[in-house]
Amino acid sequence: MQYVGIHTQQVRNNTKSLLLLILFPCIILGMVYAFLSFVNMQEVRDGYESSHIEFDAMATNEAFLMALPWVVGIVGIWFLISYFANASMVRHATGARPLERRENPRVYNIVENLTMTCGMPMPKINVIDDPQLNAFASGIDEKSYTVTVTTGICDRLNDDELAGVIGHELTHIRNRDTRLLIVSIIFVGIMSTVLSFAIRVLWNTFIYGGNRRSSRDSKNGGASVIVVMLVAVVLAAVAYFFTLLTRFAISRKREYMADAGGAELCGNPLALASALRKISNDPGLGHVDREDVAQLFIVRPQAFASKFTNMMSNLFSTHPSTESRIAYLEQF
Repeated sequence: MQYVGIHTQQVRNNTKSLLLLILFPCIILGMVYAFLSFVNMQEVRDGYESSHIEFDAMATNEAFLMALPWVVGIVGIWFLISYFANASMVRHATGARPLERRENPRVYNIVENLTMTCGMPMPKINVIDDPQLNAFASGIDEKSYTVTVTTGICDRLNDDELAGVIGHELTHIRNRDTRLLIVSIIFVGIMSTVLSFAIRVLWNTFIYGGNRRSSRDSKNGGASVIVVMLVAVVLAAVAYFFTLLTRFAISRKREYMADAGGAELCGNPLALASALRKISNDPGLGHVDREDVAQLFIVRPQAFASKFTNMMSNLFSTHPSTESRIAYLEQF
């Protein structure tokens, strides 16, 4: 694989983050416009018995312009809150807690030595009480950059292997991969929430709305509401699918880059390869029931393999296979 420097990778990731910031509002607004277009369909009679459905562009455009500031405002506020609260969001999803130096000076010494080697500020260190193995980096700036490890990975890897894993995560921070991933997590999370809300409203309308039907008019009205909500669910699902496609913007090469950076920092590519092999045989953090957060992990937990979202993730995965990563490291 062609070598790419740290600065080049940082510029690329910053560009991708900006593109995601532009693309996601476009997906949201496109969904809103499509929904308003359906709502503003009108039945036009051609004669006494025949009629056809016609799109009312003027009414749709007026409704869209009225909805535009509300949609932009709500999504913008939602994004900003999630963006700056990402550290607590990740901690809550994973159950991570701060690791005190006196609790594990070995990990602190490894992180300090590696950060001094590459000349970067010391990140925060978190730990997850999980006897299995995994690790990840998170954060958007120097105040929030964090390396998180499980207790299992600290106990079951030797110093060289642990240095390789931590070097991998520090390279993600240096390359600003973590910022790009946080943006992706927020976008997918917003659309997932919108889709879940639309499905819940449709279900409630279908179940409880049916109990109130007592006349032909109310039946027709209830059916119309159900059709409108069904369209909303379909459009939300399509928009959610397109937000998943944004994972294509997060190249699989970022893991190879982080592996290469970790091998360079620890000075032992085979140690990192050995660590990846051990982690893949017993990956932890399977209790984290969020696919978006799982893309942060150095190795994706097997617990996701039984879920439908896993099929989508495999199609648009941001992680190459662990076997290919090990083979790449063994070529150093």
